[in-house]
Amino acid sequence: MQVDEIEQLFTRKDGSYFCARWGRPISPIVFGVEEETLQIVKGAFEAVCAMSGHKMAETDPELGANAMMFFFRDWDELLGVPDLHRMIDDLEPMVARLKVAQANQYRVFRFDTDGAICACFVFLRMDQALSQMPAETLALTQVVQSILVWSDQAFATRSPLGQLENGHVVLRPDIASVVRAAYDPVMPAVTEDPIHAMRLMARVSTMVAGTADEG
Repeated sequence: MQVDEIEQLFTRKDGSYFCARWGRPISPIVFGVEEETLQIVKGAFEAVCAMSGHKMAETDPELGANAMMFFFRDWDELLGVPDLHRMIDDLEPMVARLKVAQANQYRVFRFDTDGAICACFVFLRMDQALSQMPAETLALTQVVQSILVWSDQAFATRSPLGQLENGHVVLRPDIASVVRAAYDPVMPAVTEDPIHAMRLMARVSTMVAGTADEG
């Protein structure tokens, strides 16, 4: 990937650059699905964490679970979730905005005192488009978009996933390389400096060269 391609992944509509990664192990929990889908979602978290080098944990000491994924049919259902308003600021106005926009997904991140991600809430309104998507595809797409804070336009025109010849979906190699580079211990947990994209590219290039050498 070129620097401008990587920079675009973390540049918002207003032109600002922002990238943040998790600062603690991820402890996921899923609401509104059957056991089979639950295992698929947790498997997606495990796969992405293994790929990035990040850790998972059974519980988070502060929240119990810090990666919460909600599946539902109507945005108003969120208003009836016990104590959700304590975790999501301005829950009612948020729901109202999403209803007007007819959105089918939304993510809310929380950050620790150092600016790293400490919690993520993923809301999925299962409209026709999402309901027709295979569970594996939906789960992996959402987990990838939760492992880092990407630009709000990062995947607007192209999915972070690719498809193998056997039909299975996988994370695109270029996106996987960016995620691994962002989780390199020498990289900052959070930054607003576009120079970060150049540092990511340097690490992505090193990974590609290393793979070629192995071959």
